[in-house]
Amino acid sequence: MGIKEWVVPQDKAFFDLFDEMAKTVVSAADLLVEFVENFENVKEQCHRMKQIEHQGDDITHQIYEQLNRTFITPLEPEEISRLASALDDILDYIDGTAQQMYGYGITETDDSMIQLAKLIQLSVIEIEKAVTGIRSIKDPGLIEERCIEVNRLENIADNVLGHAIMDLFKTKDAVTIIKLKDIYENLEMATDKCEDVANVLSDIAIRHT
Repeated sequence: MGIKEWVVPQDKAFFDLFDEMAKTVVSAADLLVEFVENFENVKEQCHRMKQIEHQGDDITHQIYEQLNRTFITPLEPEEISRLASALDDILDYIDGTAQQMYGYGITETDDSMIQLAKLIQLSVIEIEKAVTGIRSIKDPGLIEERCIEVNRLENIADNVLGHAIMDLFKTKDAVTIIKLKDIYENLEMATDKCEDVANVLSDIAIRHT
């Protein structure tokens, strides 16, 4: 690596990787919605999801490798690390819940799962737009608007989870209660992870304005 590469911030490399990671998370969320709306070929769909998750792991690894070999970074190293980790967490929860549904032998999905999946999808679309915005941060207000929307969607997910569990405990099948409760909670946790990303992005926008 030449002196110039050590001294000049490699903005494009980091931001390109973050853009790619955000797109990968959106792809996973899109597949999740398709998965819960058309609960067919479950094993095949889970395999597709795992492939997307592996793509995300590869991108995250590239971000950390880039961080380790870059002397001056366009964002604080801690910010880069936090954002990479938080985006990867969303992907892990999306994939993990899909695999859990297959592993639990779920035979059909319900409205609560579909609602939560769509809230995840809406959240990551906002995140993708916000991630694109940190490349130049010309208008931090637009990034903040995206982050506020992600927080709003997470609050809705909390309500969906609450009603879903309330309805679930009206049933008598203990095994079904345990399985579905886990799935609902992990879907909602994915929206919590979206909120974590939004908080990181908001901090970046504020600090670099």
